[in-house]
Amino acid sequence: MRFLANENFPRSSVRYLRDAAYDVAYGTEDAVGAEDREVLARAVNENRIILTFDRDYGELIYRLGMRSPIGIVYFRYQPLTPEEPAENLLRLLNLEGLSLSGRFTVVERSQIRQRPLP
Repeated sequence: MRFLANENFPRSSVRYLRDAAYDVAYGTEDAVGAEDREVLARAVNENRIILTFDRDYGELIYRLGMRSPIGIVYFRYQPLTPEEPAENLLRLLNLEGLSLSGRFTVVERSQIRQRPLP
């Protein structure tokens, strides 16, 4: 599984995921200041799931009709530690029957919601 961590995703979580052997590209390392449209296009072109704290991707895809990446994980909470998003993602990846592909996944402290991507 390949991920694209948006600039607002904590660097410690990127390292944590890489240490767990996941392929994670990180905008802060190679695309500083990229706009959401550029991040979205990159995720589509590189076949990556976007990891973000930015809700704007939903609007770009559902309202403006931009092309969808294979998945988006929107973390809708303020992390208590820089590693918390990665820990939560790893837990999600171990849930039986849950797939991130083809889905806009919203991760909150008390629930997970998914909507099919167009």
